[in-house]
Parts: sequence; structure tokens; C-alpha cells
Amino acid sequence: MELLETQDPEKKRLIETSDRHKHEIQKEVQALSDKTEQVVKNALIIGGTLAITYLLISQLGSSKKKNNKSKSKVAEEDPEAIENIQPATPPSFMSKLGERFVSSATVILLDIAKDKLAEYLSNRKTKV
Repeated sequence: MELLETQDPEKKRLIETSDRHKHEIQKEVQALSDKTEQVVKNALIIGGTLAITYLLISQLGSSKKKNNKSKSKVAEEDPEAIENIQPATPPSFMSKLGERFVSSATVILLDIAKDKLAEYLSNRKTKV
């Protein structure tokens, strides 16, 4: 059958054209797949950074809220009990160091997320 196909120049030209189009479509699909993969990676990095930042901030914020809530509940039950509550001990050196570390890590992660988001938006803008 191939012998007949190669003898007819029109069929041979059409087969070559078909193969060329097939390879071009495969290249386009591969390029699209690579772009999609990069966008997904960027989205995961940005989303992960935001999620970690949110968790860190919510953990730091929740300890302060719990302490304030417990004092307000005691105040509602017995207004004189506030006077009996002992003042909180000053934070230790390690807790201050931990807070600074967490805030520094948060700033770094937000900076990375900002850079990735800016890179994504600039890539998107140049493609359009």
C-alpha cells in the first residue's frame, strides 16, 4: 500500500503536510503544557506562602485573643476579680526571639509571594 502512496505525488505531499501539522500541534501542546505547569507551580508557591503566613499570624493572634477573652469573662462574672488577677510575667528572651523569627519569616515569605505574583502578572501581561 505504501508503494502506491509514494508513487502518487499528490498523496505524498498530503501525507508530508499532515505529518508536519501533526508535529506542529504536538509542539504547541507541549508548550501549552509547560506554561500551564509553570503557572500551577507559581500558584502553589503563592498559595502556600499565603497559607503559611495566615496560619502563623492566626496562631500568634489567637494566643492574645484567648488571654483577653478570659480576662473579659472573669470581669463579667466578678468585676473585683480583675484586681486579683496577677499581672502577666514579662516575656522571656526566647519568646521574644521566637516572635522576631516568626515576623521575619513572615516578611520573607510575603516578599517571595509578592515577587512571584509580580512575575506571573508581568508574564501574563506580555503574553496578551
